[in-house]
Amino acid sequence: MKKAFLILSILFTTTLFSQEVWGDVEKNKVTLKEIPPIWPGCENASNTSDCFTKKLSQHVAKNFRYPASAYKANVQGKVIVEFTVNEQGLPEIQKVSGGTAALQEEAKRNIMAIPKMKPGMLGGKPRSIKYTIPFNFKTGK
Repeated sequence: MKKAFLILSILFTTTLFSQEVWGDVEKNKVTLKEIPPIWPGCENASNTSDCFTKKLSQHVAKNFRYPASAYKANVQGKVIVEFTVNEQGLPEIQKVSGGTAALQEEAKRNIMAIPKMKPGMLGGKPRSIKYTIPFNFKTGK
């Protein structure tokens, strides 16, 4: 009887613990909370997701370079980059579309210059998180 009580106590405690860590349980449905990657410098921010978005925008603007040959030739276009921040906190290009090859290469270079960060999490484990970002190349000529 004592063994049965001990086993039930352990199982019940483990269940309570895992519900608290992994997500919410409601009517036999488990909901896991995805936590986005944390950009360097955003560790103590009240909203790390907003901080990530702000830092990503700043990074793209600061590191944006129009390819000289494309600028001179008045080549314009919109390039869409789909990337993930992998389980190690590094960017990985998934897909690039639109624009010319030179514009695509510049957009990829910009994304690959993203610094290493704390990876996103799901259920307490590191997880790749997908992002899509547009690059608008306009010469203004």
